[in-house]
Formats: sequence, C-alpha cells, structure tokens
Amino acid sequence: MQDRVLYSSFENSKEKDMTFEQVFERILRFMRLNPNGNYKLIIGTDSQVHYDYTSFITGIVIQCEGKGVWACLQKNKIPRKITNLHQKISYETSFSEAVFAMFTQERKDAMYEIVLPYVERGASFTIEGHIDIGSGPRNKTRVFINEMIARIQSMGAEPKIKPEAFVASSYANRYTK
Repeated sequence: MQDRVLYSSFENSKEKDMTFEQVFERILRFMRLNPNGNYKLIIGTDSQVHYDYTSFITGIVIQCEGKGVWACLQKNKIPRKITNLHQKISYETSFSEAVFAMFTQERKDAMYEIVLPYVERGASFTIEGHIDIGSGPRNKTRVFINEMIARIQSMGAEPKIKPEAFVASSYANRYTK
C-alpha cells in the first residue's frame, strides 16, 4: 500500500509558503554576505507519531561557521500512525533525500562558485545529511545505521548521526510536536 503524503511549502520564523526556488535564493543571498566563510549545507528530518497521523519535519540549514545560520523547514504528514521503527526512520531518510534531490548539480555549483574565489584563504563548502539515529547500545535505531548512512552518501552528502545530527535531532525535532 502506497501512503498518501501531504506535502507543504517551506517556512521559517520570518517567512511562510516559500517555494524551493525561494529557499535556494535565500541560501545564495546568505552565502554572498560572507563569501570567504566556511559553509555547511545541512539537511535532516525528524518525525513524531500523533493520534491518527505521523508528522515529518525536514530542516534545511546553511551554516557559516562562526557567523550564523539561515534555516527553514518543510512539514509533511502521512495520515496514519507509523509504529514500525524501520519504516519511520526510512521515511525520515526519504524526506531528506527528496530535499537533497532538489539541490541539483547546477544549484550546488552555484553555491560552490560563491566560495571558490576564497578557497585559497580558507573558505569552504560542504554538504551534510543529519540522520536521527544513534549508535548507543540502548538505542533501538542503531541497527539501521549502515543502511541510512549509505542512502545519505548516495545523495553526495556526508552523513552524521547522533549526537552530531543536530538538524534532525534538535532543529527539526522542535517542530514535530
């Protein structure tokens, strides 16, 4: 059975109903403010099971080390409770993959081109995928680590798990309630 996903636009505390194109323009604008910075594009998703649906929040963060961030999120909903842990983690990773796919090579190149003239002076740009799973012995999600890491790597991003996966486990998590 295929789930019907209720997708939404992107938003943050200052703007609602942004298209991905608007999100991308905000990211470029943020990067142009300090083109010699150390940038990380980070994408991560968290979920919360509610009474009759499961909400998924995907965070997009562009971080300039020591200079701040610009961030937004996308709220998605599946109109049923997802109680199977593997399925829930897999959906989280799928929503992150869908956003990663919006960052086409052309868009990534535009981001690289902002910092490229400053690389000799230490500027950088990396891409990370934050996965809301942990490797601790008491963490039930640890059995899915290799699978989810491989999926994020296939998107061209460096995977991070808890405690380093703050976009999924902190930023996105804050909005799943």
